[in-house]
Order: sequence, then structure tokens, then C-alpha cells
Amino acid sequence: MRSRFPARASRRGLLALATAATALVAASCTAGSTSDGPQPAPGPDEQVTITVSSQFTDRELDVLNRVLDGFHAQHPNITINSQGNQDDDKITQAIRGGNPPDVAISAETINLGQFCSSGAWQDLGPYLQRDRVDLDQIVEVSQKYTEFDGKRCAMPLLADVYGLFYNTDAFARAGITQPPKTMSELTDMAKRLTEFNPDGSIKVAGFLPVLGSQANHPWNWAPHFGAEWMDQQGKSVLGQDPAWQEMYRWQKELVDFYGWDRLVQFTSGLGQQYSADNAFQSGKIAMMIDGEYRTGFIEDTTPDLRYATAPFPVADAKPELYGTGFVTGTIIGIPRGAENAGAAWELVRYLTTDTNALVELANGLKNVPTTTAALHDPRVETSEQYQTFLDLFDNPQLVPSPPSPNGSAYMKSTEDFSVKWQSGQVGDLGAALRELDGQIDAAKALGGN
Repeated sequence: MRSRFPARASRRGLLALATAATALVAASCTAGSTSDGPQPAPGPDEQVTITVSSQFTDRELDVLNRVLDGFHAQHPNITINSQGNQDDDKITQAIRGGNPPDVAISAETINLGQFCSSGAWQDLGPYLQRDRVDLDQIVEVSQKYTEFDGKRCAMPLLADVYGLFYNTDAFARAGITQPPKTMSELTDMAKRLTEFNPDGSIKVAGFLPVLGSQANHPWNWAPHFGAEWMDQQGKSVLGQDPAWQEMYRWQKELVDFYGWDRLVQFTSGLGQQYSADNAFQSGKIAMMIDGEYRTGFIEDTTPDLRYATAPFPVADAKPELYGTGFVTGTIIGIPRGAENAGAAWELVRYLTTDTNALVELANGLKNVPTTTAALHDPRVETSEQYQTFLDLFDNPQLVPSPPSPNGSAYMKSTEDFSVKWQSGQVGDLGAALRELDGQIDAAKALGGN
């Protein structure tokens, strides 16, 4: 099984996502116009073919297509042309070229701000209002990451939730009986679980503190310190919010424990995150942060691995945050200039509000359904490890990354800074974070926002 999510950003490259901003802005100028008001659904005798573009391939595309077949069975007059392996760049190119798909599915939630602000994806508000769709049926956090600046240009399809994975055999050997709940506990357990080779190199890391490696990213860690990205005006506040310094100083303690040179050597020998020799699955890391999709990887490739899951630990001074976590997901919308917007909306509404469709997608793709009804449906296939993430998704404290008009640019800048910090290239942390704020705000200003 292969995830399309968050770490998605690291897998495909945040730089590519950041540079997509210019293309999306251009798309708003070159795509076909949208008529005022929502387009009507085709009549039962009106034969329509709609194109659906998604990033899915292979088995995952098969899962989507089975659900699309279910829609066609209910709407035999609407034929679906499903096109897989279409990432945001390809879809944007189609919009710019005046030949957009009728429905676009994106695995890059962080691009939502671009889609909405540029007009590349249509505002779905008129459709929701016309058909009296109750948005409260959608889990609150998913409502948040599908709206930007008062405009809802997407609906949530499935979600990813991040938590703690830990090797229960390693815990037993170290005499640890419970997962950590605070960062100091995580630090202590990481040291107890770590094993060194005779030459001093790392054999097993209790927890890998290297940002940019595996699923370790600033956006995955930040919610557990209560760190804020932006103020209400959209200005970067990394240098003003003390939680960011707390997060980086916590990381530095573990980096110093291992030694940066040792960590570089260790990470260079780890398997790819989305391969069968993943570091956690191969026993190289005893604890890690990752999304619910990892349970599917483990089931497929290392079913004998003894492990458990829990909420990821939080800052010692903020125990009330325990149970929070980073969340993102797949989003779906109607591109500007879509030829059959009325029929497209029928499919979008079906995929995002029909319980049967969401349960089938969730079971096939091993991601969390985004409506309350589907989340609690007894047909959702679960396990003790997977249930942790279903429970987490019920937590109103879950945190998405704030959407921005220039997409993931601020996230890439923060990860670039993190690489310098952890390798000892940053002196005054507070001053460096304030400088980073200036860089992020300047980049956003250059984009015209």
C-alpha cells in the first residue's frame, strides 16, 4: 500500500508544490469562465460524460473506480472517464490550457489556498446552499482545511491523522510498560531504547530526531507544542511564538545525545519511507510519528511486527494538548471552466457525503473517513492499532496546516531552516526564527498576497 498523504509533501517535494503557486494564479486568468450560480444537474435522459482526474494509480485507482462505478449505477446517464496519475501540476496545466477535468482530486491539501484564491477551483458554496448540504455532518477539522478566506472551493474526501507508533518488543526489553505522553518522557524513553554498535554508531534509534527524515517534519511536530504558524492577518509568527523555540530546543537535546555526525551516518542507511524496509518496520527505530496509513503498510509487508499506536506526546507544560495531532487529507473540487459542472457536483457530493461511498473508500485506501456517520460506521475495517487514529479524528484539537495563497512555500522555508538548525548552523535561535518570519512574509508579498 502506498500513501498519497502528508508525507506526501516530502515525497514529491515541497519545492514543486511551492512553485505551483505561479501556475495556479495564471490558471485563474486563462481558464474558461464560470456562469453565475450553480449549474443544474443533468436530467435523467440527458447523457453526460465527466472526466475525473486524480493522483491515484494501480490498486488505489482500482479502489476509486469501484466507488465511481457505484455512482454510475445510481446515475446511469452520467458516464465517468477516470484518469489516474494526475497530480496537481498536471491538473493545473489542463486548467491553464482550457481543457480542465470536470472533477479534480488532490492529495495536497496545502494547495487549497492557491486553488481558492486564484479561482482555479470553483466556489462550491452556491451548490451547498442550493442543495441544503449540512456541513456539520463533516468532521470539524476537515471543514477547516477545505475553506480559505471564506470560500469553500473543495470538499474533504478522506483524511490522514498522525500519531505515535512504537515497537512493543523493544518496550518490553527496556522495561517500558506505557507509551510516552510528554516530550520529557519521550526523550527519556528514546535514550533507554537506543542501542549503539561497538564502534559507537547507532544500531537502533529510540526516536529519530532528524527533521526531513521519515515522517519527521515541522508541521507534524508543531501541534504537540501548541506552536502557531500565522496570526489572524496571515503573518508568520514563528519568531514570536515561544512554542517554536521549545520544539527546536527539545529536538536539539536528542540530536546532541546521538551526535549529529552519527545521525547523518544512521539516516543515510535507512530504507525509504514508503518501502518494505522502512526504518520502523525493519526495527531500526523504536518509536516514530506517522499516519494511520502506516498500519496498512505493516499489514502488507511486515505482518509479524509487534507494535502499538497512541497519540503523540505533547509539551510537558501543555498536558491538555494530549490527543491532538496533525491532520491533512485528500480534497476534491470542480475546476474553473469545467464543461459539465452540474454533473460534476453530483459526483463531488456523492463521494464526500454518501456513507457507503466513504466507507468503501476508507477500507480500500486505509485512510480515515471524513463524515461523522462514516467515521462511526461499523463496516469500517479497523484494528487495535488503526482504532487509535479513528479516535484521534474525533478530537476537536486536531490541527491542519493553515492554507496560504502561495501554498506550501512557508512549510518548505521552515523545513529548510530546520535542516540548518539541527546541523548546528544556527546560533541565536530566536533571532533566526524572526528572520525566517521576514523571509516567509516577503515571499508571500512577492506572490501578490
